[in-house]
Amino acid sequence: MRILLIEDSTRLRELISETVRDIGWKIDAFATAELGRSALEDQDYDLVLLDLGLPDEDGIDVLKSLRDAKVQTPVLVLTARGAVDERIVGLDAGADDYLTKPFHNGELIARIRALMRRAPATLMPVLEYGSLQMDVASRRVMCADTEIGLAPSEKGLLELLMRNGGKVVAKAKIEHAFSEFGDERSTNAVELAVSRLRKKLDGHPSGTAIETIRGVGYMIRELLD
Repeated sequence: MRILLIEDSTRLRELISETVRDIGWKIDAFATAELGRSALEDQDYDLVLLDLGLPDEDGIDVLKSLRDAKVQTPVLVLTARGAVDERIVGLDAGADDYLTKPFHNGELIARIRALMRRAPATLMPVLEYGSLQMDVASRRVMCADTEIGLAPSEKGLLELLMRNGGKVVAKAKIEHAFSEFGDERSTNAVELAVSRLRKKLDGHPSGTAIETIRGVGYMIRELLD
């Protein structure tokens, strides 16, 4: 999952980014509405965390413009505006949920997971391929009622492959999915992640195999009986 954070507080951006990355999700964080809008034009996100007190534009106006442009990405508003009437304004403007500062990191993550469970079916909150199952919100990977222990990068790679089951995923796409703005991942890092993921899946009856398509990328396919 990739999250966009628009928050003007440097310290809060850092804390939220660290919390989200610890879960294994990707996050791109910006301090202004202008930079956040640019990111939305260049990248698809699963969720937006939006502060209302931005230096260049009110967050409510940002939210309204997203909904006017038919952007359906879930938006969780983060704000110090805790009055009931202000929360109503945010929800009426198109927010999916509202979290008042200060908040506990655990509650933030719980609300993100809840939003992803309510997300449109096209986001496929539970992926299934072969005998593998991945709950995108909780990041749990199961096979034959047994949880497979994977590192966050391995879960991200497996999610991308499962979403494209039976299709080749280009190396460049995997590198991009692994990257965050200003932090590109090398081809070698992707190859190492694929190798580690294969070894961990080999110990389970997943009914799948990850194939290398030389010069192109990788593909997960179901094994025939």
